[in-house]
Amino acid sequence: MAMRRRGLFQAGAAAVAAGLPSGTARAQGANTIRIGVLTDMSGPYRDINGPVSVACTRLAVQEFAGRGFDIEVLVADHQNRPDVALNIARQWYDRDGVDAVANVASSAVALAVAELTREKNKVALATSPATSDITGRACTANTVQWVYDTYMLANSTGAATVRAGGDTWFFITADYAFGHSLERDTMSFVQAAGGRVVGTVRTPFPGTTDFSSFLLQAQASRAKVIGLANAGTDTVNCIKQAAEFGLARRGVKIASLLMFLPDVHALGLRTAQGLVCTETFYWDLNDRTRAFAQRARAMAGQVPLSMIQAGEYSSVLHYLKAVADLGVRAAKASGADTVARMKAMPTDDDAFGSGTIRADGRKLHPAYLFEVKKPEESRGPFDYYKLLQTTDAADAFRPLSEGGCALARA
Repeated sequence: MAMRRRGLFQAGAAAVAAGLPSGTARAQGANTIRIGVLTDMSGPYRDINGPVSVACTRLAVQEFAGRGFDIEVLVADHQNRPDVALNIARQWYDRDGVDAVANVASSAVALAVAELTREKNKVALATSPATSDITGRACTANTVQWVYDTYMLANSTGAATVRAGGDTWFFITADYAFGHSLERDTMSFVQAAGGRVVGTVRTPFPGTTDFSSFLLQAQASRAKVIGLANAGTDTVNCIKQAAEFGLARRGVKIASLLMFLPDVHALGLRTAQGLVCTETFYWDLNDRTRAFAQRARAMAGQVPLSMIQAGEYSSVLHYLKAVADLGVRAAKASGADTVARMKAMPTDDDAFGSGTIRADGRKLHPAYLFEVKKPEESRGPFDYYKLLQTTDAADAFRPLSEGGCALARA
């Protein structure tokens, strides 16, 4: 069932308080901000979220502590099930006094939790979900989408692949909100660039581990590109099985539309070399990202860091800055007011540098198109990417006027 841990940060010092009774939580509540990390701790998205996301959240809290109020972190595993996620979030909001929920891995979970967060007037820091609907038709004044989305991924990876000659596509798509959104957005860029989609297949999520039949359908379509509209271990398994079938030797390109550094680590450079992907964070981009990675690994261990995990640090840090600016009492009284203050303040941190948050809740920063290095090109642990192109923050994400968010018209 749900996994819960609490970390209480007081006066700049960290003290772990496991399973505090709710009465204690209420007694401390007036000057305490509670952040719930609602994530995948045991399923296919664990490696790109999970314990490392929790560690990065705690790092942000630790670095911010001592500003006149206490900060408590709760953790739960939602098992990639919207019903489980809603039950946990409702309990957090109603009983445990949680003020903000972070991560909310999986798009179906995020869409459900965003609506509950609006009803309860709390804050959702959506660092893990990809669907661009979060800042489109499903936008709310209480949610910020921080790291990436399906429009940005399609804009960067999809369009670049067509320009490189991959003009016929077959999609292998995770059958839930994220996969549908990524397939939809990538299709539009492929077609706009002059490409054609010759077929699609939907794979059950979660639970699919054998992608052989889907890859064979894709091969039979004679598409030049197989677009993987999935993530996490699903992406890793697809790429491994495609390599076993020798699809690359037959001239078929695998376009991983959402791949993270931990996925490359799991695949190994010998298998992953030459793959192209888009991320908004890479630990070795500059001095600031390297400094953040060093601090994060001191807390999380020597692990590859995903852009989602960096996003936990970045979003929580900015949220806490907004709470300090607005005042704890006002921040606890209205999540919408807190998000409005987050939008009014420029963002800046070591993971993502400077940026802004738009009216629709979309956090803006550059997107980077990477190619995975050959084994002989890597200089050390986690040195896996070489930069192909950078898309500026103003161009990386869907224009505000095209998303259909009611907040954009306010």
